[in-house]
Amino acid sequence: MNHAPDAAAPGNGGAFDPQEAAALLDQTARQARRQLQPSPPWLLATRAVMVLAALGAIWLSVRGQHPYRGPTAADIPVLVAFIVVNFALTVGVRHRAMAGVQGRSRFTQPEIAVMVVAWIVTIVAILVLAAAGVSYSHYPTTLLIMPGLAWAAVSGARAGWRRSATGLAVAAVGVAGLFAGSAGAWLVAAVGLCAIFIVRAAINARQRRASRP
Repeated sequence: MNHAPDAAAPGNGGAFDPQEAAALLDQTARQARRQLQPSPPWLLATRAVMVLAALGAIWLSVRGQHPYRGPTAADIPVLVAFIVVNFALTVGVRHRAMAGVQGRSRFTQPEIAVMVVAWIVTIVAILVLAAAGVSYSHYPTTLLIMPGLAWAAVSGARAGWRRSATGLAVAAVGVAGLFAGSAGAWLVAAVGLCAIFIVRAAINARQRRASRP
């Protein structure tokens, strides 16, 4: 008489050990937490300090310009250093957190396309302003509007309402900067982005404390 194989048995046909089941459950739970885990609070707080220092330094250098000429050559290394360090931190932390993780935690091709198009639209807008004789340096926060809205749309489609709110807040900072004047826009961006990162850090820290057993 033939017996049907045990559906719960491992690949070698033996009995499924309770310890193996517990280990598999623990591994699955850890992977799920990694997929849903928000950015570490320390990373967001570091971004807050960096953006306030970088954009604040540019504001200090342009606030007394009459007429306004925009950031000086000495400000460019500060801005580039902020972008490079922020990118390195973000990629490093993300790579470590997402190692071996698949699925909805990763961006899909259409979502990446939305973000790329947002940046393309922003660059085209800057070129149009330049062709009309309006320097981008007079409206620096325009760089935040479309990417912020795109991030809000992508996050909202994923039901990531906190990240969606962050994208809308970034876009709002970009719009507010348009009404602050050429020099004031840098201060609006510095304070606004710093506040966004600090709020997100506080929310994520509380969320992590609440999720601990």
